[in-house]
Amino acid sequence: MASDPDKPLLRLTPRAEQDRPVGRQANIPRPEPFPVDRQTGAFSPKFERLNEVLSRDPSGLELRRDPTALAPERLLVFEVRGTLSSFADAVRRVDGLELIDEEQLVGDDLDKDPVAYLMVPDHRALKSIQGLWRQWLRNELGRGYAPWRNLFATLRDMRPWGPEDRVHQNDASILQLAVEERDDDELFRLEIELVYRASKQKVIESERELTGVVRALGGDVLSRSRIEDIGYHGLLVDLPVHAVRQIASREPSAVSALDSVMYIRAQSIASDLEVGDISASSVETVPRPLGEPILALLDGPAIAAHALLSNHLVVDDQFDLERITPVGSRVHGTAMASLLVHGDRNKTSTALARRIILVPVLDETGHFPADRLIIDLVYSAVMRMKQGADATAEGVVIINLSLGNPRRPFHGQLSPWARLIDRLAYRFGILFIVSAGNVTDGFSLDSFSTRTSFEDAVPEIRAKETLRSIGKIVAERRLFSPAETVNGLTVGAVNDDAVSATDRTLARTVVDPYGELRMTNPSCTLGPGFAQSTKPDICLPGAREHLLVVGGSTSIEVQPAKPGRAAGLRVAAPPRDGRENSEGFTNGTSAAAALASRTAHRIHDALEATYGERFLGIPPAQRAVLLKALVAHSARWPNEAAALIREIIGPSDAKQHVRQKDNIRRFFGFGIVDQDEAVACAADRATFWAVGRLAANRVAAIEVPVPAAIGGRSQPHAMAATLAWFTPTAPGRKSYRSVRLKLLDPDGLEALRVKSHGDQPDTNQARRGTLIHRSWRGDRAPVVGPDMTISLTAQRDPDQGADIDDPIDFGIAVTLSMPGVVELYDEVRQRLGIPLPA
Repeated sequence: MASDPDKPLLRLTPRAEQDRPVGRQANIPRPEPFPVDRQTGAFSPKFERLNEVLSRDPSGLELRRDPTALAPERLLVFEVRGTLSSFADAVRRVDGLELIDEEQLVGDDLDKDPVAYLMVPDHRALKSIQGLWRQWLRNELGRGYAPWRNLFATLRDMRPWGPEDRVHQNDASILQLAVEERDDDELFRLEIELVYRASKQKVIESERELTGVVRALGGDVLSRSRIEDIGYHGLLVDLPVHAVRQIASREPSAVSALDSVMYIRAQSIASDLEVGDISASSVETVPRPLGEPILALLDGPAIAAHALLSNHLVVDDQFDLERITPVGSRVHGTAMASLLVHGDRNKTSTALARRIILVPVLDETGHFPADRLIIDLVYSAVMRMKQGADATAEGVVIINLSLGNPRRPFHGQLSPWARLIDRLAYRFGILFIVSAGNVTDGFSLDSFSTRTSFEDAVPEIRAKETLRSIGKIVAERRLFSPAETVNGLTVGAVNDDAVSATDRTLARTVVDPYGELRMTNPSCTLGPGFAQSTKPDICLPGAREHLLVVGGSTSIEVQPAKPGRAAGLRVAAPPRDGRENSEGFTNGTSAAAALASRTAHRIHDALEATYGERFLGIPPAQRAVLLKALVAHSARWPNEAAALIREIIGPSDAKQHVRQKDNIRRFFGFGIVDQDEAVACAADRATFWAVGRLAANRVAAIEVPVPAAIGGRSQPHAMAATLAWFTPTAPGRKSYRSVRLKLLDPDGLEALRVKSHGDQPDTNQARRGTLIHRSWRGDRAPVVGPDMTISLTAQRDPDQGADIDDPIDFGIAVTLSMPGVVELYDEVRQRLGIPLPA
């Protein structure tokens, strides 16, 4: 049943939090230690040489001259088997040791490969490590040093941080391709991240060393950024191409050999966005009073005078980018602002009731400004909006970021940009909604030899073979930074729009690969996210993307076609033909993310209309996590597409259902969002919401009223629940996601006659991020007693790697539905005493 705006979401209040029940601890197997003989043979020579050199050279200068040695002022890499559960505490027992970073880098096969990075500041700290090693060999490590005992027993490798770490293979390939046709003396722009040091003197020394080397090579340092919140220190530099080639080849004499360097990458660029079939528009709007902004857009400059935007846009041009951007180049920002305010203009929708803030962060080329680090721009923009007496947008709780860096696909390690978003989300209580990214490169369709054979194939065969081809290149479809964000909501694009049947016939030179099948667009990047979390979180319409045949001999090569009237979301566009107001068509994950942000805003508007100050008085962080939960709450896997992924990508063995579901969530995350269902209920569907705070090792329960109307009816019905929060993050902490909440299976599922089903991520897959979405369904008649409730519990598990003193805000959404039972909503609303909107 369609949503009814007169049936608002229903508020519940959690019971007073209680202590987390202490049950039997999970039996987590310890990693198998290596034989002592193996460890002795592998590492004793390194420590013996270390002792020999330090005895005659206490300063460690000799070691520093050897790039392969464990030396003072050098970043060391410890690779171990299993987990580094308490290594951070062990580090503190050695004077001077500095834990730079520690992350679990998890491969697609779920094999854990923990890596810890230690900065050893002087020979005394290095000798301390050597002493601990000797004590371990003699089995003499005392109380409190068990983490070192476990580390030495499971140590796979110990080595200095070197060029191969500073320039990852993917980054090296990007650099090689970028400078392939360039002259040796031409300058090329790089981002160099330095090892983050707490000491201001060390910061100065690191920058001075790098600057000297860069200038000696004929380059220059353009800008810098040091963000203490996330342990980031980066510089934007120009280097001659011959020096860049040395870096890409990881030569010992290259800049990548400097001990102060953490990573080197090509400068970030913004992913492109197309707006096609632009034409003059006769749109007219009537200005009306609008509320203060709760949503900000970080994007390119927009046509602020456009009739669709003039009454809705507040431009905060912090970086003076509007002045240098011609009106005709303001494509990206105009399109995203239009989608936020009006949605897809192919259908009639009500404009948002509040203005939105636009902070331009793209220049006249449609990319990030050439002389600034994008992380610095985003940090500066948010800090100006939210901090201090001169804050420009204190009321903002949603930030739309329909941008990504195609030069930084996610390969297990969080980008600084994602880390920044995670930190700002927690610090200020902001829901960042981020696009997953689009890969517009061509790919082969091996099953078709000609365009005609592809076009003439029945839709089912086209869909299967397109999916089969994409399944072969999953590794090339990784999320674009910062889509791996842990606290943010990442959005993928599904092939959906409101193009009319008449306009659809205009697509004569391109081929629709999926037809009516609801599938993610061929260009959409795929998950999973950090530590195998579910990413993208959700999918929304990104237009029905077609494929253009671009070549081939024995098989055809295709690439995603540009959007247009036959397949696109209709948006405001820069002027054409001398007309001030124009419209065009766009697509992709940028558009899908904008629609997700619009949905979050609509939810906020609906809750404000129903509850007024009782809702607005909720702390911003709680409103932000509640919106995160409610936007994702209506997400579901499309059954036909999920079945096709099981069939084509597999694995074919039904016993491998967890891996099958893992492949489905790569495409859909938790599923496709129903934008109207997210905002309101229906006669036969009631959605409840609650917010709260959880201290360490505590639980909070909410009582969900079960309507008597569904009792005794043997027909399909369902229950769904979604929990969302922001985790605090800090560099050097054992687990990046320091706070983990859990959604316990509700009490009363048996009476409700529902159970968990297979058309959703596996339970363990769903618990790896900061968003948990579960659903249960059945068709047996529920047993409903008088004033029956189902208890739903959010639990805060022990903090990971550090004790977090602060209570954690959470938002929760729950839905009960039984299609056709029209008494359902009114019964539970009356039980709760919530009046209908006036």
